[in-house]
Amino acid sequence: MDYHRILTDIQADVLPLINKGKVADYIPQLAKVDPSRFGIHLHMLDGQSFAVGHSEEQFSIQSISKVLMLCMAVGKLGQKVYRRVDVEPSGDPFNSLVQLEYEQGIPRNPFINAGALVITDMLMDAFDHPKQDFLDFVRAISGHSDIQCNPEVALSEKRCGFKNAAIVNLMKSFGNIRNDVEQVLDLYYDFCSVEMSCRQLAHAFCLIANHGRGIADDRKYLTESQFKRITAIMMTCGFYDEAGEFAFRVGLPGKSGVGGGIVALLPQKFSIAVWSPGLNAKGNSLAGMKALEIFTTKTEWSVF
Repeated sequence: MDYHRILTDIQADVLPLINKGKVADYIPQLAKVDPSRFGIHLHMLDGQSFAVGHSEEQFSIQSISKVLMLCMAVGKLGQKVYRRVDVEPSGDPFNSLVQLEYEQGIPRNPFINAGALVITDMLMDAFDHPKQDFLDFVRAISGHSDIQCNPEVALSEKRCGFKNAAIVNLMKSFGNIRNDVEQVLDLYYDFCSVEMSCRQLAHAFCLIANHGRGIADDRKYLTESQFKRITAIMMTCGFYDEAGEFAFRVGLPGKSGVGGGIVALLPQKFSIAVWSPGLNAKGNSLAGMKALEIFTTKTEWSVF
């Protein structure tokens, strides 16, 4: 199969969509991103890589970091992570408080903001230097030592993060946040502000495609059971309240971020990352969603 030709054709096919989405301008730093950017990187577990467009340019991964946070938490704490965070699709926007109030401070899943804030709280208890330990983890599984947080993005999010502050305080009132709420929020924004390229993301997510074993260091970070559960949550909860649409159109486990990135994978086969900053109404990359739909149509690769 001519993978480079497939990616080149996809880039041409989605070109009319690239400037139709809306960048995440509610975060001031993300409003500055050039909406015309587009890149894809495909990494096969056999070592082959294929890329087009701006696949080497780093961008804010935002909620894609939630999968890596979950991997780190589960790898350290095991199944007890799921005592404080559920694994059900929410069906609501990623920053909704309504369901959280009804369910007494237990987030529906780790990939909505409430769930990721609880995971952040767990990481603060489990690690002495959680920010640095997270960066070390991401660098190790991707094989890239230049991955950093962007402090300007983190500060920009903090200054407009009123709903996140409400969410974490609500969960604190139910006893599901144990650390200082301002410290939890600051660390959460640091995690979201991590910048990576499509190539770096595709390499990092080979950890999951490779059943929990890092491709850069061959270390086993997750058990088979942990890998299976994280992949299932990606399939059902990875795209806010558009997870069903992604499963229907693309048919792969994946995760999106409001920075315009999407990562998807097929276990034992590949990891693929796409970046296009313009978002649809649900907060997912407009061109990125279409690109991955075309990719699985052309290759006939999916979990189904």
